[in-house]
Amino acid sequence: MFTGLVEEVGKVREIKKSSKGAKLKVECKNVLEGTKTGDSIAVNGVCLTVVELGENFLSFDISYETLRRSSLSLIKPGSPVNLERALKLGDRLGGHILQGHVDTTTKITAIKREGEGYTFTFKLPKAYTHLVVEKGSIGIDGISLTIADIFPDSFTVSVIPHTFEKTNLKFKKPGDAINLEFDIIGKYVEKMLKEKIFLFK
Repeated sequence: MFTGLVEEVGKVREIKKSSKGAKLKVECKNVLEGTKTGDSIAVNGVCLTVVELGENFLSFDISYETLRRSSLSLIKPGSPVNLERALKLGDRLGGHILQGHVDTTTKITAIKREGEGYTFTFKLPKAYTHLVVEKGSIGIDGISLTIADIFPDSFTVSVIPHTFEKTNLKFKKPGDAINLEFDIIGKYVEKMLKEKIFLFK
């Protein structure tokens, strides 16, 4: 379980892909504190298990399914990645509940400077339009953000200077792919409503 408050932007040191998945090594510092083998770390919003750690790196195994469903298939050595350790009981939930289970990917269509912050526009995948709510929360590359506006085929989020500087958003440009995780509460409500409709047919 994560909150979407990025702790550190790491850098991909190595990624080795195969037909079965991939092995990923990420340079980092802050998230190493208190971390041990077997712990969960959100990497660009994807929950991965630490399989090895060193003085300045973490290593992960990535399944084929995760590569298929997320933008981790596109990263390469040198790519900046958002990192967050799993939530501990008793911690403040400053963002919103994220599982690290990416629903889909999409692309940035525009980035506009607005005052001291930025407005990012993303393409809205048609299959997920019902899960996007104005002023609702959304996970973008593991960052907890608030939806500002919704359009037929896109949505926007406002990014404050702190979030821009402390995440990989400062490296992004239009056309780049990002991971999306929709609100888990909305997904459960959708599931229950579908089951109820089915039962009463």
